[in-house]
Amino acid sequence: MSFLIVLLCMGVLILLLTWGKMNAFIAFLIVSVLAGVLLGIPADKIPGSLQKGIGDTIGGLLSIIALGAMLGKLVAESGAARQIANTLMQLFGERYMQWALLIAGFIIGIPLFYGVGFVLMVPLIFSVVYQYKLPAVYIGLPTLAALSVTHGFLPPHPSPTALVAQFHADMGLTLLYGMVVAIPTLLLAGPFFARYLKNMPSEPSALFAQQTVSTAPLPGKGNSFVTALLPVFLLILTTLLTHFFTGDGNAHRWVLFAGDAQIVMLFAVLVATFSLGIFQQKPIKQLMNIYADAIKDVAMILLIIAGAGALKQVLADSGVSGEIAAAMQSWHIPVLVLGWLMAAIIRACVGSATIAGITAAGMIAPLMLREHTDPNLMVLAVGAGSLMFSHVNDAGFWMFKEYFNLSIKNTLLSWSVMETIVGTAGLLGVLALEALF
Repeated sequence: MSFLIVLLCMGVLILLLTWGKMNAFIAFLIVSVLAGVLLGIPADKIPGSLQKGIGDTIGGLLSIIALGAMLGKLVAESGAARQIANTLMQLFGERYMQWALLIAGFIIGIPLFYGVGFVLMVPLIFSVVYQYKLPAVYIGLPTLAALSVTHGFLPPHPSPTALVAQFHADMGLTLLYGMVVAIPTLLLAGPFFARYLKNMPSEPSALFAQQTVSTAPLPGKGNSFVTALLPVFLLILTTLLTHFFTGDGNAHRWVLFAGDAQIVMLFAVLVATFSLGIFQQKPIKQLMNIYADAIKDVAMILLIIAGAGALKQVLADSGVSGEIAAAMQSWHIPVLVLGWLMAAIIRACVGSATIAGITAAGMIAPLMLREHTDPNLMVLAVGAGSLMFSHVNDAGFWMFKEYFNLSIKNTLLSWSVMETIVGTAGLLGVLALEALF
């Protein structure tokens, strides 16, 4: 009976988000209260469950996601992202322009949120398409695949960061594993798949024929690359150092301190404030306005994650999470595959990768603990599932269709297939890592 109640609540959530067009945070709170009542939690205890779920989920994530948004916004506003792309295009030349944009998308996609990266890269893609008379989908899709991969697999993006917290994974190790999975996934969903789309008709808007060029000087090449990738370098470095400095000594404590994701992101933002801000003659007031705008960009993402945390806590307090975990054990499906499948189904229903990932995580976490599954791989498996089959209920689908001026059919054959390849190849990469380690 409890399992049916959970399915009913998931159905109500999907209807509120899709048919009802309701704000995701409000929808999560409504469903959390409904689930609490139906699952027999005393009425006076339900508000406490909501508060605990929101606090436990968002407490460790707020600073990481907010600081990540600030860094990404400054990388975009300062021109560092454009400098990275221009440098790579000069380095690779016309013949390998697709690869230049692909690598630019991957590097820029690490600090930038998906929507910002998409809007930033599309004019650059189209300026190359018009200048060199290249097929738009063939050139552009790998770049956008790179943004999708970083969005689903790599911290400090909101979904993988939230999953790291829910599964109690290690941020640095997850990032390392994520890089290992992301690169072959990107090659398969990007350049390899795009070879079959060379003849797909696409007439991008003339609005993007000429890339808008700012008169302000761009930051230096080294400065742009190092600042944008600094969180990645620091997380990987401190993760590796933990294997050299062990025990209870001061060195080990300082490595753990320096490797904490909040400290890493704070340090990266402070460095960027000087390297891309003050040293580029930007007044401190302008920089603080950029950071304030960045918080507005991620406010709703933070609320969605908080709402999902409330639902997770209600399921845990009612005891149904344990029941679901026990029931799933009889399904004889590997836990990593099960987590991926749950996220994929929710993604197909609601369209949001972030909602799909964190909703699936709340249901699969108890089973993951029982089966002693590697939490870092679980983050990547659920992340891969949350990227599966993007279609008409996903904003990214419509952005790609409208920007590239494609028919619905060709958008499904290009964008939707690309996202499905990313999700499937990501799962295969996770299973390969599990077999190796």
